[in-house]
Amino acid sequence: EVQLVESGGGLVQAGGSLRLSCAASGFTPDDYAIGWFRQAPGKEREGISCIGSTRATRVYYADSMKGRFTASSDAAKNTVYLQMDSLEPEDTAVYYCAAHRRDSSWYPFYCLSGDEYDYWGRGTQVTVSS
Repeated sequence: EVQLVESGGGLVQAGGSLRLSCAASGFTPDDYAIGWFRQAPGKEREGISCIGSTRATRVYYADSMKGRFTASSDAAKNTVYLQMDSLEPEDTAVYYCAAHRRDSSWYPFYCLSGDEYDYWGRGTQVTVSS
């Protein structure tokens, strides 16, 4: 069964950095795109980034995230990372990774929308203090 496990969250001061990890297992890596999302209480889920697979290098970013957040992958570990820099209190949220089969009608057009992803991790809390 497909499993996604996020890690790396925690408490950080404004202006600081964190690197989140999403370890994937249970599926052929090239068959799934991996997205990063976040959701704060009372707010809509927000897309951050999308990468074609844990072996890919091309990344799509939400406009608001580009420049501060950087996604990357490690093929050997079947893991996708999210480097977060210059964090602000508004970045406080639960951060999730998700996987979606790389159907040509879906990827990359909808990979930042958060809709119809096949699998989700349980999330990792990021709290940014001012």
